[in-house]
Amino acid sequence: MSSQHLIPPLNYGMIEEDLYRSGQPNELNFPFLEKLGLKTVVWLAPEDPNQRFLNFIDDQEIVLHHLGGISSVNALDPITEEVVLEALENILNPRNYPMIVMCNLGRHRTGTIVGCLRKLQKWNLTSIFEEYRRYAGPKVRVLNEQFIELFDTDLVGVPDYLKINE
Repeated sequence: MSSQHLIPPLNYGMIEEDLYRSGQPNELNFPFLEKLGLKTVVWLAPEDPNQRFLNFIDDQEIVLHHLGGISSVNALDPITEEVVLEALENILNPRNYPMIVMCNLGRHRTGTIVGCLRKLQKWNLTSIFEEYRRYAGPKVRVLNEQFIELFDTDLVGVPDYLKINE
């Protein structure tokens, strides 16, 4: 019996317990993802995931939420508020866990969603931008940072059982 290497997808990271982020995985990453026991994939890219990944999702009986289809036509445009709100609604539902949030490279769209989640968690902007930049690398998009900074967390319907005494 050969030992199997577990290779995480590009820009993989843990956001919270049972909540992960990454770029689109390839076949080498499937054994790693299988170990996570995922129930949900939130896909943020405008195009569909590749067929091999769709087959993997189907084989693993993972629910796919494709939110990128309602994004802007221009791939460089910031993600829309509508997509962010829908993604956060999925993230805030514990029945969807374990969950992974992903886009093609796991940088900009995923980073914007995570940034807005961090803002909802009351992280300070310096920490939010540091995390965004760590995954974006040299390709930081100021429009995404501006979107996160101006994002109105009051638009997010946080379930009462998740609210922390303020």
